[in-house]
Amino acid sequence: MTPSISEKVVQQIINQDHKSILELDQAEIINLFKEYGVLLFRGFTTDTEIFREFSNLFSTDFLDYAGGAFNRKVINNDKTILSVNDFQTEIKLHGEMYYQKNIPLMLWFFCANPAASDGQTTVCDGRQFFAELSNSTKELFNQKKLKFRAKMSQEQWQKKYKIDDVNQLEEICANNNTLVTIYEDQSILLEYICSLVIPSRCGNHQVFINSLLPAMQLNPDVLRFDDDSPIPDELMAELNGIAEKITTNICWQKGDILMIDNTRIMHGRRAFTDETREIYIRLCSPAFDF
Repeated sequence: MTPSISEKVVQQIINQDHKSILELDQAEIINLFKEYGVLLFRGFTTDTEIFREFSNLFSTDFLDYAGGAFNRKVINNDKTILSVNDFQTEIKLHGEMYYQKNIPLMLWFFCANPAASDGQTTVCDGRQFFAELSNSTKELFNQKKLKFRAKMSQEQWQKKYKIDDVNQLEEICANNNTLVTIYEDQSILLEYICSLVIPSRCGNHQVFINSLLPAMQLNPDVLRFDDDSPIPDELMAELNGIAEKITTNICWQKGDILMIDNTRIMHGRRAFTDETREIYIRLCSPAFDF
């Protein structure tokens, strides 16, 4: 294994010895992952099955994205391998599924086919993002939390959570610290409160990681502070400015595999128009001490 550091954040592991990705030193990969939080494996012979086998080496507790915000197509009849191409617009930096308590601690991406142009995946280190915040914003985030508040019809929540039983819904919401109000027509109101900044799992750092930026971009009506005050425009301008300043673009090559620490690294996507773009994701926890 001959790693080389790319611009800013991403640690690249380039295949220079024509070896199988399954033969890489697992302990070395784990150490690099803990240090950098995001690894890009490039130049290896890969396909969807190799992606599944390789990610299985390091992962446990795979999720099927029940409760997720987007529609995701199942790949090769494996509910843990999902397409992320349900629409083509930009998605701003975020932590995956930070609108609920139970998040995947680790993410895997696989490039089955890159877009002819654009469509880069974006990443940034949430520790650096926190360091860039103004002192007044840091103080604001110490005082206030984020509230997600969403109304859904019966059909919408059944599709989102992949269940039909309202009792199951109540159990899922309880496990996710989510308040659910159920109305006579079986429509619901969900409310979830979370911090915008969390302690790092490694070292004495604060991490800005959440779903604020894409939620304000795509569906701002669902967001308030926990005291029901609105999210100020000037705050969003600051956050979006920091995001663009510290974002690293990953220009996909066919067969690339990306490994991400979802407790530290935020990710997103640039807009694209090429309908042949195919990027897959797996959501899981590390199968090693983390």
